[in-house]
Amino acid sequence: MATEDQKHWDEKHAGGHGEEAHSPFLEEIFYKGSWSIPPGRALDIATGRGRNAFFLAERGFRVDAMDISQVALQEAGKVAEAKGLTINFIQADLEQAALPEMTYDLIINCNFLERSLIPKMKSALKLGGHIIFESYLVDQRVLGHPRNPAYLLGHNELLDLFRDFRILYYREGKFVESGKAAYRARLFGQKVR
Repeated sequence: MATEDQKHWDEKHAGGHGEEAHSPFLEEIFYKGSWSIPPGRALDIATGRGRNAFFLAERGFRVDAMDISQVALQEAGKVAEAKGLTINFIQADLEQAALPEMTYDLIINCNFLERSLIPKMKSALKLGGHIIFESYLVDQRVLGHPRNPAYLLGHNELLDLFRDFRILYYREGKFVESGKAAYRARLFGQKVR
């Protein structure tokens, strides 16, 4: 496990990072689009304190939620228990994580970018499974965190990374949510081969 990364994220989560509500993009996909995503098995990549995992579990998904931070996962476990939700929390270094092949009906990835994990995510999806992916664009550097180009998508890069999927929704630009602005790319796609 990348101990420096784990220590960094444990400290951030101990300080209250990640206590916000689920991603508005999830709500957009589940409630504002014309798509239907039946409950099945789901994976939440970089779950943090579980905000998006809770959203899925409350809608009948069987959720595996992965993160490097033991602190975040412990906090998420307490909240899940209080809400009566069963979620499988998995501590993993996502740079090195192995994902089971052809297992998930839905994978979500919000505010996290590890390019080497994308082929593994694709393999972990069942045929017909869906991906909901949202992360920061290179333009985010003018607004603040993150600034490291390793964690920022280039323009249309997310489209290119999922060119073998059926793209059901894609948008990139400046989004303002809860009074905060951020440059993001958002993709909803389906594995078709």
